[in-house]
Amino acid sequence: MNAANKPKPTLTADKTIIPVGGRVILTCSVDDSADWKYDWFRQTSESSAPQLIRNVNLNRVISVYQGGIYYCRGGRGDSVFYTENSNKVTIQETVSNKAVVTLQPNWPLIYSGETITVRCEIEGGGNTQWEYEWRENNRVSSQKDKEYRISASSSSNVNFMCKGRRDVYFSTEWSEAVTLRRSLNKAKSTLTADETIIPVGGSVTLTCSVDSSADWKYYWFRRDSGSSALQSITNVKPVNKVSEGGIYQCRAGRGDPEIFTEDSRAVTVWKTVSNKAVLSLQPNWTEIYRGETVTIRCEIQGGGDTKWTYQWRPDHLNTSPRLNEHKISSTDYDSGGYSCSGLKDSYSFTEWSNVFEVSSNKPKAKLRADNRDVPVGGSVTLTCSVDSSSSGWKYYWYRGEKTSEPLTTQDAVLQSNRQISVSQGGSYWCRGGRGDPVYYTQYSKPGFVWSGDVHSAVTLKVSPDRVQHFTSDSVSLSCEGNFTKWRVRSFPEDYSDCYYWRSMTGSTCNIYSDQQSDAVYWCESGSGEFSNAVNITIQKADIILVSPVHPVTEGQSVTLGCKLKRGQLLSNVFFYQNDKLIQNDTRRELNISAVSKSDEGFYKCEYSGEESAQSWITVQAVSRPENSSSLIRLIVGLVCGVVFIILLILLYLYRRSKDSHSVRLVQTSPLFYYDHNSSTFYVTY
Repeated sequence: MNAANKPKPTLTADKTIIPVGGRVILTCSVDDSADWKYDWFRQTSESSAPQLIRNVNLNRVISVYQGGIYYCRGGRGDSVFYTENSNKVTIQETVSNKAVVTLQPNWPLIYSGETITVRCEIEGGGNTQWEYEWRENNRVSSQKDKEYRISASSSSNVNFMCKGRRDVYFSTEWSEAVTLRRSLNKAKSTLTADETIIPVGGSVTLTCSVDSSADWKYYWFRRDSGSSALQSITNVKPVNKVSEGGIYQCRAGRGDPEIFTEDSRAVTVWKTVSNKAVLSLQPNWTEIYRGETVTIRCEIQGGGDTKWTYQWRPDHLNTSPRLNEHKISSTDYDSGGYSCSGLKDSYSFTEWSNVFEVSSNKPKAKLRADNRDVPVGGSVTLTCSVDSSSSGWKYYWYRGEKTSEPLTTQDAVLQSNRQISVSQGGSYWCRGGRGDPVYYTQYSKPGFVWSGDVHSAVTLKVSPDRVQHFTSDSVSLSCEGNFTKWRVRSFPEDYSDCYYWRSMTGSTCNIYSDQQSDAVYWCESGSGEFSNAVNITIQKADIILVSPVHPVTEGQSVTLGCKLKRGQLLSNVFFYQNDKLIQNDTRRELNISAVSKSDEGFYKCEYSGEESAQSWITVQAVSRPENSSSLIRLIVGLVCGVVFIILLILLYLYRRSKDSHSVRLVQTSPLFYYDHNSSTFYVTY
């Protein structure tokens, strides 16, 4: 076989870099023939002579622990036949030294105009002459020096890695990546304040910050008015405690040459002076309601000769010039209240005054009557009050509709006189008012006064004529009297069909108990006359008491009964007066042949263990003619005359027997006896 036909082995490696303390496996392959033995060679450089490291080795696989250039060849036979040399494989050896990337200065973020030095340090490198390789964002860099400078030429982030090479076949591992962030903008300073108002004798803390980068120096500035120039404050620290009011700003700088950040936003700090602001009201009412007009005034205590200006809450009151008083009306009111402060100079002011709150709730008037019924020839006193602790109210009274003309003018009923006396029955309303223009409270609930005259010109008729009704009942109401129109009123008020005016021609209206609740009903004529009122109750029950809806007069007969919602009553109905059983026999009704005042009270009935609700029966005294009182006076006068004559007779008898010490009873009339010794009359019947 000539040399041209010699086989050429193939050398392969499982890897080309030997890790620290590790190895690389090399494999030499000739062909499929057998009996080959292998020679192994290593060079320390391309120009160095090869060194035979193994020969006539039956193994075609070896492990190597050093870097270098490796190749192999095969041989066999007695007169050894050699193959050509294999391809060469370069193996690098990793040394134990560690590469570290550092930044000088150690800023993880640089801004426009700033530069930074990137450096590769070999730990434990000694005096070895290292060469350097760099990767930027995992791409091989052209940089070969130990360090180089980089600027914020773009806004992208850069990841740096490096390693050191001692010669061709010995190098460190790649370092860990270090990230540098870059910005094409200038750095910004941020100024914050823990408080913006300096308390009396105190201070506030201002803090200037840039970002998480280090090595910043801070520069502080203040101006004491909106138009003055910034004044530098000697302080290069990020925290500054200030005790003077003014407008503050800061900025930061670093590097050589020093690069500055943008100026921070301005922060206004106010200084509190010891003078006290007091808010007063005119009128001086303790509570003000939305819709009223009032003057608020700001007074500065201990102000001396200082020329004060004033600031207000809410802000819309701070119009130029800033006066010490405002007249506010309903359109000005803001929730949260009103307060004021005095400005001594541009950035010195008093603490805020007391807060004057405006109530969003409109107050309501309350009406109270000392009696519901007007006695014959008498009157009822009505009292109106405002549900408020505030003062200054005047009172306005209305009869009938609350939208009608008031009974009193603005000046007729003052705060000290909030009562009126009325002798006419009807519904009454009141409300309070004060201020200029007048601010009115809500109307009171209606108060009802009933005339004591049983011969009212208007009469309310109820059908069925009873107090209690089932929820399924329809109740008809009508008004009788010599009037052209009428309507039915109720309390609580409802606006059913009966509420509207009707003519006095025998017409009726209906209320439906399933849509109504318990109420008091009465008639109102077109000319303002009122009937007596009656109760109508709605019962969600199976049994009700049948009792007259109108009061009964002494001497009249009254029949009470029970009614079932379904079916008819049998016998054995029990009746109670004021919870006391008064009839428990087999009768189904309670008959009172001639009622008296003692029969007045609450009544109820019971059937098969089920009780009805109770209703009140009113008994009115019999109306007597006016001349009956004259007859009584005549009888009393005659009796007194007879008694006087008897006394004269007894006096005569006493004188005749004044020497006697015995006790004698002398009958002077069927009604009187006289004791001579004690001079005493005894009345007998």
